[in-house]
Amino acid sequence: MLNINKTIEGTKAVIALSGRLDTLTSSDLDAQLKELTNITELVFDFTGLEYVSSAGLRVLLSAQKSMKGKGTMKVTHVCDEIMQIFEVTGFDTFLTIE
Repeated sequence: MLNINKTIEGTKAVIALSGRLDTLTSSDLDAQLKELTNITELVFDFTGLEYVSSAGLRVLLSAQKSMKGKGTMKVTHVCDEIMQIFEVTGFDTFLTIE
């Protein structure tokens, strides 16, 4: 299960995720992201996120690509387990992680 809490302030969107971002839930996040228009700053808050699968990584990659040229994207509050996934897959080299 994945809980998505979306907050929009002007051109900034904060997407707080909790639970699991996997094959079953990644399409929900993808749909939420496609609804965003005129966003120049996209922030993912992973405070409550426990797991990311390859399907979840694909959604993050797609979001990163869509933000190129439009603004910035960063990922915050990444737990050690998800950070290891980012490091093994190389996502830590192109995502802004705080």
